[in-house]
Amino acid sequence: MEIYNQISEALNDLSVPEKAEFFPKFFKTGKGEYGEGDLFLGVKVPDQRRVAKEYYAKISLQELSFLLSSGYHEHRLTAIFILTFKF
Repeated sequence: MEIYNQISEALNDLSVPEKAEFFPKFFKTGKGEYGEGDLFLGVKVPDQRRVAKEYYAKISLQELSFLLSSGYHEHRLTAIFILTFKF
């Protein structure tokens, strides 16, 4: 869980409040919409890729499952980037 916490903290540090406010509208997270209930930190994709590149060798697949099951969009996408780097 330590690496998960580090990644989560790194993503929180890169959060842009304006993006966090905009993304739910862009990704249609309202009731009955395709992204219903999705949560956003407001982290840009290039920043998520940098975090993934920094941590992919350090995180186990078990810890990665916590990112994949997170309610935050950025956690899940970063986990996918990490899996890509591991591959």
